[in-house]
Amino acid sequence: MRKRIFLVLLLTALWSCDEYLDLIPDNVATLDDAFALRDTAEGYLFTCYSWIPRQGSVFNNPGMLSGGELWGVPSNSATGLSLAKGFQNIVNPLFNYWEGGNNAGDLYGGIRDCNIFLENVHKVPDIEESERSRWIAEVKFLKAFYHYWLMRSYGPIPVIRESLPIDVSPDDAKVPREPVEDVVNYIVELLDEAIGSLPEVIENPVNEAGRITKPIAAMLKAQVLTLGASPLFNGNTDYASMLNNEGTPLISQTYSEDKWKLAAQACKEAIEVAHSAGHSLYQFDPNSVPSSQAILSDTTITQMNIRNSITERWNSEIIWSNASSVLDQSVVTPRTWNPSRSHAGMEGAYAPPLAIAEMFYSDNGVPIEEDIEYDYQNRYDLKTAGEDDKYNIKKGYTTAALHFNRENRFYATLGFDGGIWYGQGRYEDDASNLFYIQGKLGQAAGVLVITDYSATGYWPKKLINYQNVIETNSYTQNWYPWPMMRLADLYLLYAEAENEANGPTTEAYEYINRVRNRAGLTSVQESWSNYSSSPNKYTTKEGLREIIHKERMIELALEGNRYWDVKRWKTAHVELNKAIQGWDVFQESEEGYYRVQNVFNPVFRQRDYLWPLSEDVLIRNNQLIQNTGW
Repeated sequence: MRKRIFLVLLLTALWSCDEYLDLIPDNVATLDDAFALRDTAEGYLFTCYSWIPRQGSVFNNPGMLSGGELWGVPSNSATGLSLAKGFQNIVNPLFNYWEGGNNAGDLYGGIRDCNIFLENVHKVPDIEESERSRWIAEVKFLKAFYHYWLMRSYGPIPVIRESLPIDVSPDDAKVPREPVEDVVNYIVELLDEAIGSLPEVIENPVNEAGRITKPIAAMLKAQVLTLGASPLFNGNTDYASMLNNEGTPLISQTYSEDKWKLAAQACKEAIEVAHSAGHSLYQFDPNSVPSSQAILSDTTITQMNIRNSITERWNSEIIWSNASSVLDQSVVTPRTWNPSRSHAGMEGAYAPPLAIAEMFYSDNGVPIEEDIEYDYQNRYDLKTAGEDDKYNIKKGYTTAALHFNRENRFYATLGFDGGIWYGQGRYEDDASNLFYIQGKLGQAAGVLVITDYSATGYWPKKLINYQNVIETNSYTQNWYPWPMMRLADLYLLYAEAENEANGPTTEAYEYINRVRNRAGLTSVQESWSNYSSSPNKYTTKEGLREIIHKERMIELALEGNRYWDVKRWKTAHVELNKAIQGWDVFQESEEGYYRVQNVFNPVFRQRDYLWPLSEDVLIRNNQLIQNTGW
């Protein structure tokens, strides 16, 4: 019964955010009983899975609203926005993964469940040894994953290698924090132990989709080593005063290039494992569109390569989807395409800021401020779309010059006033009849309800399934499990680690260019040489680093990665203090609407690189020290 319940939840992804499975399966009195039979033990296995953070929720994913990629209306008090506004604290910490609370699960509770499972699974009698080995590997992965999540949130953490004995003394139960290097090594050790017993692919997706595979474990190892090699944890003298009881720095004070070499090796190995398992960058198949609507422009097909890499369930690019976490697309969908319909069911309340719109490249594949052919100084001027723009901007519509001559990922990722929106019940059989956004005051998607509107004049198109159907009085969503890991991310991690370890190399260029090519862009070398005001940027480690960082921001936009990336790069105190800006959405005319407005000035302090432990935790465990600045 427990297995059936879990699988229904896994496959339909209808768990509520706080509905964790019980520690011991229903009607089981003791741990011995929990591991007396295969079915009850499998229920405990699923308990270990149940602690995976719900990243598909804008409310539960810190990266969604805290990294300057999405913003809400002034009255919105979502936890991620509170974090971005500088409200993190030591009394009741936001996203408290250490203890559980404020839209976060207790990940040490998850680690405890993993340890209990690993210490008891040998008792299960009615199970094939191959399956037992697989279960052990899955739980070792989960234990590693929870330690990783805590480490990137708090830095040095206590490593819980095994359950504490019942008769342990109070003093011995107080576990201190360990240096980040030791935490990294322990996580890698767990993953190395697990990977050999994990399946390469899920053979029974109906019952097992979302469970751990070799490519997932290999990519997590790459992520862990990359984080450990990044400036936040590799020679960061900002934390010189954080020492353990023996006087050892909890965060390395000496930079090591060897850490990048290990990260690059792990990334390359993860790519090889992923390729062996059949993973590839997603390519949209226009034949999947009904035949009467299947004549698509090359422009639309390229943009669908980007959109569907996120929203098409279990596609070839997705290495790991969290089947228990689904984005409620209504909170990001433009409220209505039709002024006569009710706004109910489509809130459109979380909006990408202007800085995200400006971040994307020109159609020449370089930043708009570098493009020698792009009129950057006049990007806010008004311009009317012509025939050549018809698949990106409604022909004859007047909008900002900023919206013209941009790369396909700009149009695939963002909705904007005048922007074409492929799908939603209409297709390209008649280009003149495609959906397009009308976002000014009084228009279909403009401000109508003061609690639900785009505060910036942009919408996150990339997160919305193109097969959703908007009718006069209803909105039908095609759900998808949240993509925790995808191949494009891994390619760019490898390019980054390779450049940091060895400088610009053929390998680094190759994997950036694979991602760019899928988006319809020429190579880094060609684009910068021909169109950039800094044509040699890609030839130096520093220049290529800047390019790779920008490429990650663009390719992974709105997926919640930016917050964690700018922290590990130690650029968050710059990037996350920039004003949230947008258009003047309370205006009816083009001239009034297209004026840049400050929506909010977020707050990111030096201490915010690592989240604080609560005062209660420090009182209960005097072996712990607080993070610097708190």
